[in-house]
Amino acid sequence: MACKKATVPFNGTPEQEAALKAVIAELKDTKGALMPIMQKAQEIYGYLPIEVQTMISDETGIPLEKIYGVATFYAQFALQPKGKYQISVCLGTACYVKGSGAVYDKIQQLLGISDGECTPDGKFSLDSCRCVGACGLAPVMMINGEVYGRLTPDQVAGILAKYE
Repeated sequence: MACKKATVPFNGTPEQEAALKAVIAELKDTKGALMPIMQKAQEIYGYLPIEVQTMISDETGIPLEKIYGVATFYAQFALQPKGKYQISVCLGTACYVKGSGAVYDKIQQLLGISDGECTPDGKFSLDSCRCVGACGLAPVMMINGEVYGRLTPDQVAGILAKYE
């Protein structure tokens, strides 16, 4: 059973928190430190949930709303966890015209998640993307960088089963 991203609990470890606090202590008095701190935090946790943003705010004195603003402005930051298997479906023009929308819908149906979400078991996450440069194979999806091309919705279940 899958559920929405709001129900995926934060499960940071004391080791992760110690690593983040060490990074903040090293960088917090440096001009322009927020971006490097946030980048390191994402490396440590894999994403920037509100709990991590709050730690950054508490340790640096930077208002939480500023940290959240940076996290939501830059595409490099993820506010939701990523799965062990990260699925990206190209919704660029060539792929979309050849049916990637239906492939994307099938994945959402099978996994019970939407764009930017992760299954509660942490196995799969789903993101839409724009052109991946494989237009000749349209429609295309990738799982952890492995490209699957010329897809139909009927092929999706079989592909996902390889990762179960």
